[in-house]
Amino acid sequence: MSYHDPVLLSESIEGLEISQNGVYVDATFGGGGHSKAILNAIGQEGRLYAFDQDEDAANNRIGDNRLIFILANFRHLKRFLKLNGIRKVNGILADLGVSSFQLDKPQRGFSYRYEAKLDMRMDKEGPLTAADIVNTYDAGQLQQLLSKYGEVRNAKTVAQALVSATATKKIKTTGDLLMILDPLVRGNRARYLAQVFQALRIEVNDEMGALEDFLSQSLEVLQPGGRLVVISYHSLEDRMVKNFVKKGTFDGQVIKDDYGNIYRPFKEVVKKTILPSQAEIDQNPRARSAKLRIAEKLLIE
Repeated sequence: MSYHDPVLLSESIEGLEISQNGVYVDATFGGGGHSKAILNAIGQEGRLYAFDQDEDAANNRIGDNRLIFILANFRHLKRFLKLNGIRKVNGILADLGVSSFQLDKPQRGFSYRYEAKLDMRMDKEGPLTAADIVNTYDAGQLQQLLSKYGEVRNAKTVAQALVSATATKKIKTTGDLLMILDPLVRGNRARYLAQVFQALRIEVNDEMGALEDFLSQSLEVLQPGGRLVVISYHSLEDRMVKNFVKKGTFDGQVIKDDYGNIYRPFKEVVKKTILPSQAEIDQNPRARSAKLRIAEKLLIE
């Protein structure tokens, strides 16, 4: 098995506007595709700090003394850069979401396509599994996460079915979950199941909380003029990135100073999101829902 081909590779590397001696962060190392391209662009004095919380990704480490691999969630960006003596960086790249490698590894429990324990932890030492969620959350909690993170149309019905099922028998595997979901599918089965599994995965890994922490710290560690490049795959992620880039907030509210000037921490390098070409989608189906945003930190501290 291999990790996915890096999505929007040339566009994201171009967006970083790499300088030979700069310091860069690949916040989601994965298979190392984006990192390899950054290493090809920097000089011998340049440095790349690569983050990934999945220990399987550590097996893809590149033998290059300019690369420092950090086995940690990108929500700890600032702390680990500081531990390495880095206060400011020239550019940060993040390719969000779950990798094809994780989806295609049955024992991780990320995909409805394989029979496996219902796990879904990106960090294998994480405290919460998808099985914990479906077996312990009440109907209200389940409905909220299915609706918010998966946009599941009949979230209330699914939530109630899960609670009813777990009253007599615990849900332990992906197969157990599918037995409950299949009679409830609305529309295209693959899409529907993907939405439910996505919602559980986001909750297990606190992906939205981690993204919020990461974006806030990115602003802190980027030097003025530094670039932030983010590839997202669903509307919640993209909306959070868009709001933060445009307004410096996550809920879209505008912040003004005493003189009525709007606070803008970034300028958008490209006004519209960059989407993959049809040729890239044909070659790499994972790119289908990708959206790339590029922003530059303004000259304020």
